[in-house]
Amino acid sequence: MTMQKIRNFCIIAHVDHGKSTLADRMLQLTGTVSDREMMEQVLDSMDLEREKGVTIKASAVRMSYTCQGDEYELNLIDTPGHVDFNYEVSRALYACEGALLVVDATQGIEAQTLANLYLALDANLTIIPVINKIDLASAQPEEVAKEIEALMGIEAETILKVSAKDGLNIDKVLDTIVEQIPAPQGDAQAPLKALIFDSHYDSYKGVVAYIRVMDGVLQSTNTLHLMANGADIKPVEIGVFSPGMIPVKELHAGDVGYVATGLKTVKECRVGDTFTLTSKPAANP
Repeated sequence: MTMQKIRNFCIIAHVDHGKSTLADRMLQLTGTVSDREMMEQVLDSMDLEREKGVTIKASAVRMSYTCQGDEYELNLIDTPGHVDFNYEVSRALYACEGALLVVDATQGIEAQTLANLYLALDANLTIIPVINKIDLASAQPEEVAKEIEALMGIEAETILKVSAKDGLNIDKVLDTIVEQIPAPQGDAQAPLKALIFDSHYDSYKGVVAYIRVMDGVLQSTNTLHLMANGADIKPVEIGVFSPGMIPVKELHAGDVGYVATGLKTVKECRVGDTFTLTSKPAANP
């Protein structure tokens, strides 16, 4: 997939404004997850998250979507929805070029939404506002659209109005992502730079780092150097989430995926660190 056909985006929203449901519908519509496999809130795979309904770990899922005859690779980077994860949210945002700002049609803009919106603007992301839950009797999509217009200067008439629960207008959201969010910038010929924006521990593969490749190419046979930590590792495997872990031979500039490091503690592979090649390191992280 050429870089021009990649879109990396996240969804920012207040707790309970329907972020996970919107993500679920996108996964269904793009055929990433079949209807049979569709558990509610696919991205929230931790039991605690399901119980509390709060996304704790960021996930990154690759979807294929065809828009006007061209196939695109959409990488949804899921950000934690909780205010305590400010740093993790900021790293996840830097792995994207755009963000969907989801606002509940019954509640309007809330404080947490604003906090994440400012982080997204700091990261120079293209913001696409989406008003969700228009199916509810108490919904006031027109009022909320005016609120967003006053805040961001985006014309109220142009703001997407959806019901993630009913699957209404989700295709329009995907089309808008392709049309409005810029393709990633990066130099495929430069030394490798890959930002770690999250990780989890796997008892077989060690720490699995979630990465966005900024420059260069990462191959499964490379020896990698962690720039802040100073450690060198041979990856156990590299791959993409779609939505499970699928090994691949290489990841290119603009791609989002994972590196299974074999490291034993998450502390050795911190969020915000940069992978480069031991043999040909980048000058700066």
